[in-house]
Amino acid sequence: MPHEVTDVAASAGCVLDEGASHVNAGAPYLVTRGLVKGYGEGAARMEVLRGIDVEIARGEICVLLGPSGSGKSTFLNLIGGLEAADGGSIEVGDTAITTLGKKALGEYRRSELGFVFQFYNLVPDLTIRENIEVTAHLSKNPLPIDDLLKSLGLYEHRAKFPRQVSGGQQQRCAIGRALVKNPGLLLCDEPTGALDYKTSKEILALMEQVNRDYGCTIVIVTHNDAISRMANRVLRLRDGVLVENEMNAAPVSAAELVW
Repeated sequence: MPHEVTDVAASAGCVLDEGASHVNAGAPYLVTRGLVKGYGEGAARMEVLRGIDVEIARGEICVLLGPSGSGKSTFLNLIGGLEAADGGSIEVGDTAITTLGKKALGEYRRSELGFVFQFYNLVPDLTIRENIEVTAHLSKNPLPIDDLLKSLGLYEHRAKFPRQVSGGQQQRCAIGRALVKNPGLLLCDEPTGALDYKTSKEILALMEQVNRDYGCTIVIVTHNDAISRMANRVLRLRDGVLVENEMNAAPVSAAELVW
């Protein structure tokens, strides 16, 4: 898979460093300042995020941990432009997300973001190839679909429908759908939550390879603390407050993870 993924990136004009590890040092790529979000009004209002300050460098794998209700998915939704913040700011690259109007937010999601969700959200009446191809049409610089299918181990399943492949293969398709746009930022909300142990590790290894060969920044939201061992940066939320923001001096490979 490494050589195939490298070939895909090269054909798309991506610059790769064969000797690179997870992260390429550089200026902050994703920055939040005083990020606030709540729901409800008056006495019924619940503050979900309470002034989150984060800086993530381009090319980092960042794992965001926390119990249910801590604000993890809300944080991801704000970065992805799916919800509006009540206060604070978000910058991704040169784009100030919190100042964008509806049309500009749509363009930001099209050009900069890839999303991977726990339950795949594939279109059941489209084949594996078609599910990826639909997203490719949204990008000005998509990756070659057939080469990507080969890299994901899905080429022989390209004409099948989602119901005809395993959960792990469906998640690979979901990753391909997000990756085909050649995004700078990949947001993953519990990407292994519906998978068994072996398949979860395969998907994490695939994300590791994607990060290494494409250089995209990856934010993974998870309940699984063990996954943090493969991250460059570990964030932890509790009751809407950032209680941990640490760099991992020696990330391990996904193959070495145990839980």
